Amino acid sequence: MQRVYTGFTVFLTGALAYSIAEILFRGYTHWTMSITGGIIFLILFGIHSNLREMSFFKKCLMGAGVITAFEFTVGIIVNIMLRWNVWDYSDVPLNLLGQICLPFTALWFFICFPAYFLCFALRKRLHLYH
Repeated sequence: MQRVYTGFTVFLTGALAYSIAEILFRGYTHWTMSITGGIIFLILFGIHSNLREMSFFKKCLMGAGVITAFEFTVGIIVNIMLRWNVWDYSDVPLNLLGQICLPFTALWFFICFPAYFLCFALRKRLHLYH
């Protein structure tokens, strides 16, 4: 039961944090972004929790890669296949199909800094350090 509680707490934290950040910087969000943010934060939490010996820099690089890959996958589904037009990076340099772009991959790298500190705080709050 503890595992379900932990997973739900981590997912909800990521969903809320991403939605709030997007509303603050973009002015709105879409429900699919809450789900995406929750899943991505679960993955980042796993990286933080299971790869403790890995350097912080490498974790942030890995996190940026994970976020970019997930963003591309979700973008193909919600923007191209379903045509919901949740985002479009077509006007941003170095984009791929308007779904991902190099400038945002760099941003995801830097967003991993506070995300990993949030993971640390959650692990501590949930008493997951043994």
